[in-house]
Amino acid sequence: MYMWEESDTWLNQYALRLKTAEAVFTVHYWGVHERHTSNFLHKHSFFEICYVLGGKGTYLDDGVTYPLQKGTMFCSRPGITHFIQGEPENSLLFVAFEVDEKGSSEAVRSAFQAMAETDTVIVYDCDDLPASQLWRSLIRRQSDTPSLPESVLPQLAVSLLLALPSLFCKPLMQPGNMPAAIPRRSSTALLKQAKLFITDNLNDDELSLDKVAAQINLSPRHLSRLFSSGVYESYTNYVRQQRVRRAAELLRYSELTIKEIAERTGFGSVHYFTRTFHSLMHVTPAKFRDDARPHD
Repeated sequence: MYMWEESDTWLNQYALRLKTAEAVFTVHYWGVHERHTSNFLHKHSFFEICYVLGGKGTYLDDGVTYPLQKGTMFCSRPGITHFIQGEPENSLLFVAFEVDEKGSSEAVRSAFQAMAETDTVIVYDCDDLPASQLWRSLIRRQSDTPSLPESVLPQLAVSLLLALPSLFCKPLMQPGNMPAAIPRRSSTALLKQAKLFITDNLNDDELSLDKVAAQINLSPRHLSRLFSSGVYESYTNYVRQQRVRRAAELLRYSELTIKEIAERTGFGSVHYFTRTFHSLMHVTPAKFRDDARPHD
């Protein structure tokens, strides 16, 4: 099923220097071995992560022996002596790499430092985990289906490396044994989410601040502040302008009646629609449609 030698060559040609905005990795080598037997007791100055695709064996790490079987992933940490023994052989994927300290963020450096110090060096039943699925996607297969293009390979490979600390490390703890805080969504992302919800629900004549805030899991006061600081106007004025903007589009490009447009844009009544439209556009809806048609 797998093209073992071709995959080994492919990875070692196109997936050695891996980089994202947050992390830079130097990959020393990839391994794609269909019949890996045994090696000798040794150690590295870098990480070596192995994934057993099939077969059985044992792994000796820092004097402790662990059984190997299909779906096992194990971590050889920098400076730790280790040894792999096949019984008689196993199908093995492995990658040896180190983190570029200067090119990587503090969060990435901390994650891999934690992995270097972890007590969890082996994880079983990994086949359905995202990291394992990513790894298998890097291996070329014997089929008529084209392989991944070389331009995609580094992106998937760096995603695999970034997923590894979560397999072998517990979540980082803050002082007092409190879990690390979950990063909050940025104000820009929250405001964008609120605007999208408003745009998609302009037909709701009760599109209140409270309703939108509840939809994106914010307090009304917080959402109100986001509009004041992000678009420099109140929530109410923003919604009113979006209703009028949508109404202007419908007046110009649809055959809907004034009453239908008032309902579709959440104004509720033709009187309120006309008054609000005129206050912002300085023309009635009917006159706006009449003036727009000749230009179109």
